[in-house]
Amino acid sequence: MNYFNSLLKYISLLVLVVQSASVALSTRYVCTLPGDRFLTTSAVVVAETLKLLTCAFVVFLQNGCDPKRTAAFLYDSVVVRRGDTLKLLVPALLYTLQNNLVYVAVSNLPAATFQVTYQLKILTTALFSGMMLRRSLSRRQWGSLLLLFAGVAIVQVQQHGRHKGPAVDSSSQNPAVGLLAVLACCVSSGFAGVYFEKILKGGSASIWVRNVQLGLFGTALGMLGVWWKDSETVSVNGFFFGYTPMVWAVIFNKAFGGLLVAVVVRYTDNIVKSLAMSLSCVISTVLSVYLFDFHVDHLFACGAAMVIGAIYMYSTATSMSTTRIWRCSLQTLHQIPYRVDGQLSMVDS
Repeated sequence: MNYFNSLLKYISLLVLVVQSASVALSTRYVCTLPGDRFLTTSAVVVAETLKLLTCAFVVFLQNGCDPKRTAAFLYDSVVVRRGDTLKLLVPALLYTLQNNLVYVAVSNLPAATFQVTYQLKILTTALFSGMMLRRSLSRRQWGSLLLLFAGVAIVQVQQHGRHKGPAVDSSSQNPAVGLLAVLACCVSSGFAGVYFEKILKGGSASIWVRNVQLGLFGTALGMLGVWWKDSETVSVNGFFFGYTPMVWAVIFNKAFGGLLVAVVVRYTDNIVKSLAMSLSCVISTVLSVYLFDFHVDHLFACGAAMVIGAIYMYSTATSMSTTRIWRCSLQTLHQIPYRVDGQLSMVDS
């Protein structure tokens, strides 16, 4: 059993690392290829549709593979309880915005810089958790968040200086736009994630039903984005203009990779997740050197190391806090009197 648990952790770590690093690298690759550029707004819609269909299929399995029962269940969950469904409009809007902005960020920032900077979502999530869920942070966690912010700032200073230097040969990329896009992604990701968690905890619907509701809004809002930004291009060239096998691979990775990670995370702890994020930053940096001629200098290495250290500090602090709470609960339990056969006794420690 211990061997199986260890194997499961290693497999989970591998899945998390590969998915996280591959999304950044592959998205950067398809966004910087010469030739006809695919419509990123349509890619967001396709990914949302795939996630919606996948979650609906899981609900179908949970209802005994009975189409009528599944349809009735979804009608009741989505339409009859429309007030509950409408709660998902806010996170759906933010996730749709975030998914579109990721393409903007990756198009204007190297994959390694994006991957490191995107870890600021830990900071935004922590801040929104404190405001919306009343969660308090330990001094160690606050220190790790400050270290995270400082590390990202150093990486961005390095990127800004590199863009100004004579070695830059891509005039179509704007690091300032990329930075603003990734910062907006971090804010929307943090708020939407905490808001979604609050909804999950405040209702009885399963996470798959919630994702169906989220997917319905996400697909509709994504289509609105296509109409707003690319309606003329779609009318002339079609919805799937510029799609290549690699673009489809990126879309499938974004759609199914996120769901796969959500399942895998259930079998891991904070240390494994933090290690996965750290390794994905390292792998993205190393592969960017070979794939995109990315230059790693001392400033970037210092900032990236600070971010990786901050991720580990924050996650281990969370695990330590959980362990302390559990131990305190056990110690309190030992002091609680209980009754056995009508006699008042104490729990033996």
